[in-house]
Amino acid sequence: MVATPIGNLGDITLRSIRVLEACDGVACEDTRVTGKLLKHLNISKPLWRYNDHSDTKDRKRLVESMATRAVVLVSDAGTPLVSDPGYRLVADARAAGVMVTSLPGPCAAIAGLTLSGLPNDRFLFAGFLPAKEKGRHDALGDLAAVDATLVFYETAPRLIRSLEAVATVLPKRSVAIARELTKLHEECRTGSPGALIEHYAAHPPKGEIVLLIAPPTGTLTEDVDTDAMLREALTEMKPSQAAGLVAKASGKDRKTLYARALELRSS
Repeated sequence: MVATPIGNLGDITLRSIRVLEACDGVACEDTRVTGKLLKHLNISKPLWRYNDHSDTKDRKRLVESMATRAVVLVSDAGTPLVSDPGYRLVADARAAGVMVTSLPGPCAAIAGLTLSGLPNDRFLFAGFLPAKEKGRHDALGDLAAVDATLVFYETAPRLIRSLEAVATVLPKRSVAIARELTKLHEECRTGSPGALIEHYAAHPPKGEIVLLIAPPTGTLTEDVDTDAMLREALTEMKPSQAAGLVAKASGKDRKTLYARALELRSS
């Protein structure tokens, strides 16, 4: 497994170049993307597509080829297996007795974490938030009590919707947006969910994004507007579900919140 640049091609390591030069072939998500990198490095190797659409037969053929050939696994950018399907190939290779090793290098989640200024002694990488609004709210609610900085990948078109979910479920948390990492227009902006929504509504973002949410700092203060949180949740949830979500986010009693949700719904 070889980590590849997430933006700046100068981030490829010397060891990675040597391995790419010496291997018999490269398994990659998109042959066009990896082909550009190899061309930049003046390396020519067979490229085998391996991505979300690959099936068991594809993995079997690759593993069988590893009996006599050295195969490099890469993703389009960053460290393989971090939010991509390569773990299945690695698991099958190890089960077949193939020696597997990993060459460290660029990773957007780690780069974003170090730039954010948020606590990094404990963090949880949670991939992408769900595409649907209820799924986003549920996912954030499930992670609300985790005593660690939360790290997500996000796309530019979905960023504001994800920030709106954070504003509803975790309104008191500091949030950081790390964008265009290692590239010319690299940016890391930190603030409240509301302030970041306002900024990106006025300045639509581009590029790949890392969304980071600060850990809880203890029991939230009494001025948390649970009524506003309940009203927002009730737009798409039953009172019992809304109460459970807000209870996780605020630390308030679920039964009390359920009773209040019933009042709000009938008012």
